[in-house]
Amino acid sequence: MRITTFLAISFLAFATLALRAQDASKPKESVYTELEKVPDKNKRMKNPLANDPDAAAAGRVLFEEHCEECHGKAGMGGRKAPSLRTEEVQNAAPGAIFWILANGVVRKRMPVWSKLPDPQRWQLVSFIKSMGAAGTGSDTAKTP
Repeated sequence: MRITTFLAISFLAFATLALRAQDASKPKESVYTELEKVPDKNKRMKNPLANDPDAAAAGRVLFEEHCEECHGKAGMGGRKAPSLRTEEVQNAAPGAIFWILANGVVRKRMPVWSKLPDPQRWQLVSFIKSMGAAGTGSDTAKTP
């Protein structure tokens, strides 16, 4: 009886280790791959507020109301959401960010913000882009 129990426990331990090793060998999907999945026609969209000097400031107010809780005050991310100050986001096409805001990423718990009017979503895009990548010396997101 003891040998059977020992063999069963040993088998379960080995199987658990094998499954963990198999999971560890799989490449983890980056949260930023959603930006790559944006349809090309949306990626090509230009921010109509790109030259509006007030757009980023208005976007900051919207960010504080809708995004800061998950992405953090400086947009550096946290337990709930990824950083918006990575190269992946900062180098993303404005239209791709706009599309993500409009459609969300439900399986990653990013809400759909399609109820925000288009100009407000473009203001958010302007603010997100104004943050700059972390470590680049841009501190727009850090100022109160």
